[in-house]
Amino acid sequence: MAKAQDKASKEAKKAAKAVRKAESRERRQQIWQAFQMQRKEDKALIPLMAGALVVSVAAFVLLGYFVFDNLWFTAPLGVVLGVLLAFIIFGRRVQSSVFKKAEGQPGAAGWALGNIRGQWRVQQAVTGTSHMDAVHRVIGKPGLILVGEGSPTRVKPLLAQEKKKAARVVGDTPIYTILVGDDDGQVPLSKLERHIRKLPGNIDRKRMDALEGRLSALKAKGTAGAAMPKGPLPQGAKMRSVSRTTRRRGA
Repeated sequence: MAKAQDKASKEAKKAAKAVRKAESRERRQQIWQAFQMQRKEDKALIPLMAGALVVSVAAFVLLGYFVFDNLWFTAPLGVVLGVLLAFIIFGRRVQSSVFKKAEGQPGAAGWALGNIRGQWRVQQAVTGTSHMDAVHRVIGKPGLILVGEGSPTRVKPLLAQEKKKAARVVGDTPIYTILVGDDDGQVPLSKLERHIRKLPGNIDRKRMDALEGRLSALKAKGTAGAAMPKGPLPQGAKMRSVSRTTRRRGA
């Protein structure tokens, strides 16, 4: 019996190892594909990455020569830091490129919110119009955040209506409204996540769970909003996950 259990345990570990290898190989392929696509569109990518590596190595070599008198110690550190900086530059330029392609497309804000990292509860298109305007709901430590995208003349009434409905059940939880766009008083798509993260923390996870339950019950009583795409599909839009992978690899 013990031998059978040991055999099963070894097989499970072997299977898990094979899965990890496959996932690692897939991530490397994604990064390589993203790099190939980005370098064709972004002529400054390779010079910037190479420059970061050269500057880092040169700085640490000089530091080792004049300060520590030990190039064997500082030069490898310069290489490691240079590679890390190159990966950071690559990830950020990929992310910037993806957002530029997504701007102005229906569902772009919902797509961006769907990729936000951390303990955020995102419900895309809780209400909308046949013109592909939409209001998305985000629950996080700041409280309730309503994000509208589309024509301001159509979205602002939607935001006000959704805020009024939510106010009936959220109690004293703060409600924030955001309109995505490039005009005054609006938040650009590329800065949406940063804007949300800068909001003050007002509630804990327990209240977030309770708030999500009450709002879900409220939505169930009402009618569903207009159908919206899950997100824009610009070429290479899935690179966001790649840039996230590069940050993890560089960590």
